[in-house]
Amino acid sequence: LILVMDHFAPNKDIDAAEQVRSVREFVREQKIDHFFDVGRMGIEHVLLPEKGLVKSGDLIVGADSHTCTYGALGAFATGVGSTDIAGVLLTGKAWFRVPESIKIHLTGKFCGDTSAKDLILKIISKLGVDGANYRVLEFSGPGVAEIPMDGRFTIANMAIEAGAKSGLFPVDDMTRSHEQQMGIQSTTLDCEPKAVYSEEVRINLSELKPQVAYPFLPSNCKDIDQAEMDSIPVDQVVIGSCTNGRLSDLKVAADILADNKVDANVRCLVFPGTQQIYRQAMAAGLIDRFI
Repeated sequence: LILVMDHFAPNKDIDAAEQVRSVREFVREQKIDHFFDVGRMGIEHVLLPEKGLVKSGDLIVGADSHTCTYGALGAFATGVGSTDIAGVLLTGKAWFRVPESIKIHLTGKFCGDTSAKDLILKIISKLGVDGANYRVLEFSGPGVAEIPMDGRFTIANMAIEAGAKSGLFPVDDMTRSHEQQMGIQSTTLDCEPKAVYSEEVRINLSELKPQVAYPFLPSNCKDIDQAEMDSIPVDQVVIGSCTNGRLSDLKVAADILADNKVDANVRCLVFPGTQQIYRQAMAAGLIDRFI
C-alpha cells in the first residue's frame, strides 16, 4: 500500500485539507510505511518507479487514471475508482475482465527532435481518445529497443489518453538494466508469438515528426510542419507533470531556453517530478536557467 499526497498538495480548499489530514491519521493508525507527504513529496507516477516500489510482473491498481505509467516496466497497472480502492484495502482483491490488446508495432529510430511524447501523440491521433477503451496497448517490434526508459514511462503514462486500460512494454535488456540498478529481480514478460490482437498499428520511428496537440484533445495532433503554418497563440506552457517531469525532460527544456526568453505574454510553469529530480536539476544548474 502506497499513499502519495500529490493531487491535493498544496490543498486547494478546506475539504481537500481535511481529506489529507484524515489520510495522515489513517497512516499513523495503521503504521503504513510508504507514505509520501511534505518533505518526501513527489508526483506519484514519477516517485514510485524512482523509489523502486513498482516493478515488472506486478499487478498495480491506483486511484488515478495515469497509474498505467508502470506498464513501462512490464507491469499490468491501471487506474480504478475510489470504491474499487476501498475494496482492495478491505479484501486485498480486485476483479478484472481480461482486456483485448492492440498491437503497436514499432520499427526504425527517432530522428532529429522527435521523442517518445511525439510517438504517443501520433498513436492517440490514429486511435482517437476512446479508440482503445478497455483494451491494452502492447508495444512490440525492433523500434522498442530505441525508446529509453524515461520515454517508456511517458508513453505508458498516456495510454489512458486513448482510453486504454494499460500500456505494456516487454521486459527487455533496457528494463532488466534499469531494475538491476534498483536492486530488483526482473520478471520475464514478452509478446506471445501466437497472440491474437483486436487491432494492429504500425509506426516507423524514422518517419515520425514532432507533434503538436491542438485544442482541445490530445488526439487533435498535427505534424510540426503544419503547426508552423498555422497561427495559434500560446497562453501557457507547462513543463513537467507525471508525463514529462523527469530530469531528461527538464534538460531538453533547459537547452531550448539556454539562449532564449519566454515571451512576456506567456506563462511558463516548470514542475520537477520529485524532490530528487529537483535536487538533480539544481545541481545541474537547470533551475537557475529556468528562473
